[in-house]
Amino acid sequence: MKYHQIDRNLFIKNRKKFTAEMKPKSVAVFNSNDIYPISADSTIPFQQHRDIFYLSGVDQEESILLLCPDAPYEHLREILFLRETNEHIAVWEGEKLTKDRAFEVSGIKSVYWLQDFEKVLFEVMTYCDTMYINTNEHYRSSVETETREARFVKWWKEKYPAHQVAKSNPILQRLRSIKESEELDLLQKACDITEKGFRRVLSFTKPGVMEYEIEAEFIHEFIRNRSKGFAYGPIIASGANANVLHYVENNQQCREGELILFDVGAEYANYSSDMSRTIPVSGRFTDRQKEVYNAVLRVKDEATKLLVPGTLWKQYHVEVGKIMTSELLDLGLLDKADVQNENPDWPAYKKYFMHGTSHHLGLDTHDYGLLVEPMKPNMVFTVEPGIYIPAEGFGIRLEDDVVIQESGEPFNLMRNIPIEADEIESLMNQ
Repeated sequence: MKYHQIDRNLFIKNRKKFTAEMKPKSVAVFNSNDIYPISADSTIPFQQHRDIFYLSGVDQEESILLLCPDAPYEHLREILFLRETNEHIAVWEGEKLTKDRAFEVSGIKSVYWLQDFEKVLFEVMTYCDTMYINTNEHYRSSVETETREARFVKWWKEKYPAHQVAKSNPILQRLRSIKESEELDLLQKACDITEKGFRRVLSFTKPGVMEYEIEAEFIHEFIRNRSKGFAYGPIIASGANANVLHYVENNQQCREGELILFDVGAEYANYSSDMSRTIPVSGRFTDRQKEVYNAVLRVKDEATKLLVPGTLWKQYHVEVGKIMTSELLDLGLLDKADVQNENPDWPAYKKYFMHGTSHHLGLDTHDYGLLVEPMKPNMVFTVEPGIYIPAEGFGIRLEDDVVIQESGEPFNLMRNIPIEADEIESLMNQ
C-alpha cells in the first residue's frame, strides 16, 4: 500500500465496539471483496471491502475476519484467515501478509491460512446460536453483481440452517458514522492531498486546456502524495457541462469566459475526501458569475452552521431549502409567485438546486450513517449546495467536508482549500 501503516489500536477499538453490540453466543464473519475481471487476464484494481478494513486494517484480497467474543477459548474469539503466501507468490504478485505481519497490522493474534477456514468455522459454530451476516443495506446501494460476501452468506445459511440469523449492517451503520480521532486524522490527510491537487490546478488552468488535462493534474498530485488516486469518479465540468450533475466524460475544451465545476477528492488509506469548487477558465469571474457564486457560498456557510448534535437529516434539508429559496429570489431566478405556488413535494428552489446538501463521509464517499437518527459529534458530512442555470450556460457547486463538534459550528477539514472568489482570482493570476 502507498499509505503509511495505520496504528493497529484503531482496529482493536473498532472490533471491541462491534463485539459489544453482538448478541450472546454469536459469531460474525466479514469477507474481502473479489478481484473483478475485465476480460482475458485483465482485472479491475483491487478495492478492499470497507467493513473488513474497518475492523481489521487488512487491505488484501481473499481475507476473512471471524469474530466470536463468547467462544470458550481465547484463540477462537478473533481470527484472521489469509491466503497462504510463499516465495512464488512474492515473485509474481508481490509481498502478501504473513501471519506475523497480519498481527502487526490488525492486532489479531490468531491468524490461519484460508484453507483452514471451514474446519475452524465448524468448531466455532458449535459454540454459537446466532450468526451475523454482512449485507449491503446502504440507502444508495444498487448492486447487480453477486459479491464475494453475498456468495458466502448464501453458503453459510445453507450450511448451518438451524442457527439464527442477525445482521451486522445496523451495528456498522452506527459505529462507522462516528469517527475515532485516528480516522479524523486520515480524513484530514485525504483533504490535505486534495488541497495540493486543487492549488496545482489553479496555476495550470487557462483557456484552451482540455478537461482531461486538468484531471491529469489532479491525479499526478494525488499519487505523488501517497494516494491511490480519486476517491470517486472525478467531475471536471466546464461551461454547460456543469449542469449535468454526474458529468464524468471530462473530454471537452475549457473556453474563455466559462466556469469549470470540479467535484473531486483524493483517497488516503481508503478514506475519502469530497471537494467541489468552481473556477473561471480565464482567471476572472464575470459580475453575474460572481453574484451566483457568492450566493452559493452563503448557502454553504449557513447550511454548515446547522450541522450540530441533535439535528435531524430531513429537517436540515428543509431549512437549507429555505436559505436557498431566499438566495434564488435575490438572484431573480425565482419570484414570489413561484414560491407561493410551489409543490411541497418538489419546492420551487429545486429547479436550480435539485440534489441533497450533505451526506456522510468516511471510508466510503457516501459513507454509512442512519439518516433517521439525530446527528452526533464526530460524524463527518459534506456540505455541497449548488445553483445550476442551463439558460445561462453555467452551474456552480461548492463543497467542504466538516466534522460535527460537541458544541458550536463544525470543524472544516477543508478550511485551507481556497474558496472565496477573490482568493481564487488572485491565485489564478499570480
